[in-house]
Amino acid sequence: MTIERFIALRYVFSKKRIGFVTVISLISVIGVTIGVAALVVVLAVFNGFGSLVTSLLVSFDPHVRVESPARSSLTEFEPLAQFLAANKKVKGSAPFVTGKALVIAKNLNRVAILRGMQSSTVDAVSGIKQKIVLGEMDFSRVPNGVVLGLNLADRLGVIVGDTISVVSPAAAEMASYQMGLPLIRRYTVIGVYESNNKDYDSYYAYVGLEAAQSLFSTSANVDGYEIRLTDLDDAESIKREIQKRFGDTYHVSTWYDLHSELFTVMKVERWSAYIILCLIIGVASFNLLGSLTMTVIEKTRDIGILRSMGATRESVKKIFLIQGLLVGAAGTVFGLLLGLMVVYLQEHYHLFPLDQSVYIISAIPVEVRILDLILIAFAAFGLSMLASRNPAMRASNLNPVEAIRWE
Repeated sequence: MTIERFIALRYVFSKKRIGFVTVISLISVIGVTIGVAALVVVLAVFNGFGSLVTSLLVSFDPHVRVESPARSSLTEFEPLAQFLAANKKVKGSAPFVTGKALVIAKNLNRVAILRGMQSSTVDAVSGIKQKIVLGEMDFSRVPNGVVLGLNLADRLGVIVGDTISVVSPAAAEMASYQMGLPLIRRYTVIGVYESNNKDYDSYYAYVGLEAAQSLFSTSANVDGYEIRLTDLDDAESIKREIQKRFGDTYHVSTWYDLHSELFTVMKVERWSAYIILCLIIGVASFNLLGSLTMTVIEKTRDIGILRSMGATRESVKKIFLIQGLLVGAAGTVFGLLLGLMVVYLQEHYHLFPLDQSVYIISAIPVEVRILDLILIAFAAFGLSMLASRNPAMRASNLNPVEAIRWE
């Protein structure tokens, strides 16, 4: 153990009596502890909600969506289909057709987004079949069948077995000029799904691929391919591979791109919370600055004696830097332990429950990430060292003669 570390430990732990400086040091440790614990808990909550949202979206949406600027035939998509079939990262892919239409049932109507897919390939690219709560999704058995979201079905007042009418926008313009009749198709409700996402449940409906092609008058053309991967993290790399191989032929979107606004807001909120809560540690660091400054004043005689015995300015500086580091380390360790304990209790015992009649989960979700703990520790250590620098410089610049003149 170096002499600097030994003296710093003596200053921190070997107090003959509890004085004002000791109380401020204790407050500094408590402040850092609370700040670090708050950061651990808040970031864990943000991570928990982020993972929950991602799982809800990804379990329903494809990992990658490839679209053509203009609807193209399956033959034109053949090079892409061969590329996807040969790629080991791709779990499944399927063509789709999508568009907006007016859905009418009884005296009620609603604008919805209709998506045409092959029922035989739905499982390969989407988790909608796992979200069916009523009926089934089998367009091969019922070619004119439609699967509605729970909220959409409720607003239209239909159940499985009812018939709805869908007005296509394909001939709407001509009909508005009384130059033709609107294109209307009738579908039988064969299933109802609930994705726990109000946007999907209220606006999305699924029909067979051929039925969608007929509704939107696309002949045998499709809008693109939806892709599901064996590993979600490969979405960006697959996107780059497709863009490198096919250039600007297709527009490629990952699951993140499809919901970029939502994830951007969540990321901004997360970093804002991190910066704001770091201010708690900053306030504790000001207490540390005060306690170390008072320690320097209190130990002026000791510093003078050390300098007269041959201690260098650098050695004196290290003593107080180490003292500040010890306070920061103690607060960081205690804070991490306290924060992790709260997260553990929330995860296993639901300290903060939620009303399941309103929310889709029973308690606030939490998730701890190693990188967050590293960032929190780095912030606490950094602010503690920054607060220690000024008192340490002041101590190292003391004149030993002036320090012991009146002793």
